[in-house]
Amino acid sequence: MADTDATQSGADILLELETTVKNYITDLDRKKSEIKKQREMLESALQNDETYRLHAEEAKKAAQQKSKTKFQIMQLPANKSLADKVKDLAVEIKEADGALSDYLREYQRLSGSTEIETNEGEVREIVYVAKLVKKSSR
Repeated sequence: MADTDATQSGADILLELETTVKNYITDLDRKKSEIKKQREMLESALQNDETYRLHAEEAKKAAQQKSKTKFQIMQLPANKSLADKVKDLAVEIKEADGALSDYLREYQRLSGSTEIETNEGEVREIVYVAKLVKKSSR
């Protein structure tokens, strides 16, 4: 009897949690739609102001000039080499982060601990972030 009560209670909790999640999804979708509408209204107000439009055009020209200058500087061999090193390091960091995530998941599973101490003695907490994405139709 206690088993069925626990199962029923677990089922009730799950249904309640599912309802809460669905309500949050609905609320977030509504708020995203509202913020999109408000941003469009704000952008329209800005575009209707002559001074703003003039300054935006000047800023666009300055950004183009900055981009051209940056391109010229990046063509120098030393800077190309530095840019390649930066790209390579970014790839290495991304790969290492992925591997670390896998190792931490396994460490947590085997040890039952949500913390780990670094070689420098700093205690760090293992955390995971859940995210909801639309299911793709494959």
